[in-house]
Amino acid sequence: MSDLPQTPAEVKARCETFRATFNRLKSEIAKVMVGQEAVVDAVLTALFAGGNVLLEGVPGLGKTLLVRTLSEALSLPFSRIQFTPDLMPADVIGTNIITEDPQTGRRRFEFQRGPIFAQIVLADEINRATPKTQSALLEAMQERSVTASGTTYRLDQPFIVLATQNPIEQEGTYPLPEAQLDRFIFKVSVGYGTLSDLMVILDRTTGAETPTASTCLDGPGILDAQALIRGVVVAPHVKEYAARLVLATHPGGERAAGGAGGPTNRYIRCGASPRGAQALLLGAKVRAVTDGRYHVGFKDIQDVALIALRHRLLLNFEAEADRVDPDALVKQIIELTPTQPVGAPPEPLAAGGRKP
Repeated sequence: MSDLPQTPAEVKARCETFRATFNRLKSEIAKVMVGQEAVVDAVLTALFAGGNVLLEGVPGLGKTLLVRTLSEALSLPFSRIQFTPDLMPADVIGTNIITEDPQTGRRRFEFQRGPIFAQIVLADEINRATPKTQSALLEAMQERSVTASGTTYRLDQPFIVLATQNPIEQEGTYPLPEAQLDRFIFKVSVGYGTLSDLMVILDRTTGAETPTASTCLDGPGILDAQALIRGVVVAPHVKEYAARLVLATHPGGERAAGGAGGPTNRYIRCGASPRGAQALLLGAKVRAVTDGRYHVGFKDIQDVALIALRHRLLLNFEAEADRVDPDALVKQIIELTPTQPVGAPPEPLAAGGRKP
């Protein structure tokens, strides 16, 4: 991976290369995936931000297809784990097996790696496995490592977990614990397509030819892009806005959105963690570069706030009784949180009455 650029010309050149790569990835995925542009944007944003993604939607909307297509467009090892109630942690991370040396006849334990030792991991129907098995992913998702029998194995980089779950089928499912939800940088809702989308799907899936995506990016290229994204400039007041947005989700706090009678204190039991602020900034950095800018603005933070915070809000019983949707709460919090701190002095004006 090359060093971060130092001159404005280098910054501009690498950002333009990144935008071209981002758009080419979208084009390759669009050869197979019909519609769902917002979903594809969110997944690619998470990829270059270095985070994991939870895809939620009813069956048949292409969640698994999207992940498989992404793996085809990236030159990275791919594995799929079908989560079921009888899946064990060893089925995910691997286990020690007894092997025999054909020369000496001596036996020893050897670690047999599980499907988590890939770089793109599809955790299909993740909420169908027991909490014990779900917890096998925690270390891999956060520390990018796996510990078995006291030995820690580092996972190859880049590494991303893309999990799917069905929001309406509750029988035989286990809700994801908060600790695991917080390890997903984004939670993306996959909705139904339009009539034109469905017509294209029928043409592509009921005809003689099956479209495929071409490989257009490899591991070192992804790592280089991730390093570029982390070097994007964020002004202190924009970074503070992201922090205030997260603090606005904390009930009982002095910055809770709407004050004592606001939606935060009324409906939220537990707000977003510092990982929520990290998700806001990293996602906003990707959005800024793909939009042709080299610094993050307030709009970039707001654009990723919904997918970064919706799964980090734990609602109380009153919210359930009033049928309050987490998405609606996040939107309210954005509206109630000003971009500038309350009581902050106005920005100075340059000569001619314009902002410098």
